[in-house]
Amino acid sequence: MPVVRVHESYHRVPKGLTAKDEDRLATAAVARLRAQSYHVACDADFDTDDQLASYPPSSASVAHLASRVRAATTTDETAAALTELAAPHDGVLTAIEEVLTATADFYDGLGEPSDPHIARRLRYLADEVLRTIRTDLSDTRNQLADRHAPHPGRSTCAQEVPANERERSAACACPPPPRTLPTPPPPVAVGLRR
Repeated sequence: MPVVRVHESYHRVPKGLTAKDEDRLATAAVARLRAQSYHVACDADFDTDDQLASYPPSSASVAHLASRVRAATTTDETAAALTELAAPHDGVLTAIEEVLTATADFYDGLGEPSDPHIARRLRYLADEVLRTIRTDLSDTRNQLADRHAPHPGRSTCAQEVPANERERSAACACPPPPRTLPTPPPPVAVGLRR
């Protein structure tokens, strides 16, 4: 069952399960997390080398990058997440380019009159649009990596809570992030129209 707290979210087993069912669920959770390449530290009772046969969608790993950016407190953390998107050989955008190109190749051999147009459009998306996105994202990533600065509106939680609190993040002692007003847009130059 999902539990969402101020600075963390996690899953716990439902209430009312037997100890044997709780152990089975915990062992299965360790196997699922390790199948996703997460490092899992757990009690020896739940440690398993079992591998699950299911393949989770790739979108889950991309969504995980978004959560890393949302949780980032420094420019270096954000740059590291963006690196996985824009990496030239094994980044997410490179994989998307491969899918677009493979689909264009597939359309080339179908034989309908509109197929060559669709193939050209897919190649345009892979060659031009994706290249622009990759270039802009790489520049953004490089600028963030060069800053080596903390984000002024985000802080790392010390996870200090009162001694009578059972769960770490139920009552966080961190000060709220400072409120900043959005900066107004630059003034527009007014001139005579011809």
